[in-house]
Amino acid sequence: MRFLPTGEQSEFARTLHGLLGASQVPAAVRAWGAGDHGPGRALWSRLAGTGLFALAADEAHGDVGGLGPLPVELALGFVELGRAGVPGPVVETAAAAVLLSELARPGEGGEGGEGGEGYEGYEGDEGYEGLAKRFLPGLVGGEALATLTLPGGGPYALDADAATYRFTVSAAGELRLAAGPGEPLESTDPARRLSRPEADGELLATGPRVLAAARTALVWARLLTAAQCLGVGEALLASTVAYVKQRTQFGTPIGSFQAVKHRLADTLLALEFARPLVWAAALGLAPWEVAAAKLAAGGAAYGAAMTALQLHGAVGYTEELDLSLWLRKARPLRDAWGSPAACRAAVLHER
Repeated sequence: MRFLPTGEQSEFARTLHGLLGASQVPAAVRAWGAGDHGPGRALWSRLAGTGLFALAADEAHGDVGGLGPLPVELALGFVELGRAGVPGPVVETAAAAVLLSELARPGEGGEGGEGGEGYEGYEGDEGYEGLAKRFLPGLVGGEALATLTLPGGGPYALDADAATYRFTVSAAGELRLAAGPGEPLESTDPARRLSRPEADGELLATGPRVLAAARTALVWARLLTAAQCLGVGEALLASTVAYVKQRTQFGTPIGSFQAVKHRLADTLLALEFARPLVWAAALGLAPWEVAAAKLAAGGAAYGAAMTALQLHGAVGYTEELDLSLWLRKARPLRDAWGSPAACRAAVLHER
């Protein structure tokens, strides 16, 4: 049994790694947090050029550029996004593409597969296909950003002020396109701008089929957030290892101290134990496996942040240090699209 990325998958990850390494991502993150979305959108376009967002859209919609669904390749890509600290609603855009693809899948959609549950402008399978043709080209091609809220996914929309499309799915199964960004809220991470989504807006579809598609999109959002957590944790660990080799006490690098070595080893083990859970979840997409992967990867990333903060000492608290960009992401990502408690509940419910 092979449980490693293929050569083609690894090459895709290396391509993204190289692109992001040459893109001055920290500067784009700082600009995004200050409300300047220009550098982030330019980076977004370059990422879309690799086909990253097309991996979330069903290739059955080839006329809109879909290449997927390819969850393993997309998870590999999102590890690189987390490692680089890419700003913006990347998870939400991919999850929105999944939602629209699921709705437009012919003859499927679970309990509401026949369509015709009551729409404004879109009825039946042809209407679902119309939704895909309306929104997917922009999401896949990088011209449009989307934010998304789903039942069970948390009450707040990410970067609604920067998003082209603001999708919401209610517990009653109503898919709406909000007109405005909603009420802004404070966030731990300035580059993760939250808002309370507007309740009204254009009604796109409603019914059991929407809820079935929303459940699938939630699984993907949780998986991709877990992959981001893995990348954030790896970046924090790499930065900390480099720092403890340089910082000295009593004329000796602190990285040679046994207590420091143990702390770094524990952080590495947590990340390495989370990695196969993320790949297994991407292969199967079982909701409880994805929840387990999110729980492990989110905890490992948060642990890496605490290790980085402690071992960097007082300098770790400064905003001028790029390390702060990843430190501030770790906890919000751990809680996004399923808090630890929600993920534990999902695993326990299945078992």
